Amino acid sequence: MTITRFDPFSDLFSLRRSMDRLFDDFASPLVWRTYDGETISPMVDVHQTADELIVTANLPGVHPEDVDITVTGQTLLIKGEFKADEEVEREQFLYRERRFGSFTRQIQLPVRVQGEKAEATYHNGVLRLAIPKAEEVKPKQISIKVDEEPAKA
Repeated sequence: MTITRFDPFSDLFSLRRSMDRLFDDFASPLVWRTYDGETISPMVDVHQTADELIVTANLPGVHPEDVDITVTGQTLLIKGEFKADEEVEREQFLYRERRFGSFTRQIQLPVRVQGEKAEATYHNGVLRLAIPKAEEVKPKQISIKVDEEPAKA
């Protein structure tokens, strides 16, 4: 059995770290990051039309050739790297808020898709994926035939 010394300020420090994270997320909406110090994940929007799923991801400063996109079943994986564009010594920085390093974002898609027919475009730091839905999940329009004679019971 170990005896631990009571520290009344430990909860205050924990609260302060949580508040710092909250304000960091609010101040930097372009890229979401976890606080293990390493993981960076782009923020995404996913919406659907009758025929496809549209995924939009913020990738400011990332070159399209540095991004890998794969669809396996109903799982979309976006991987890449935010690269530093200039070399500056650590002690020369007055502010350093941008994050650099590799990123991964995995999204479970809500419907079956045709990943092999997906199309990706990139414009002004925004990646847009159009992924066609599988034929069996697309809505089917059923036409009504008009019968001139009333139905007999």
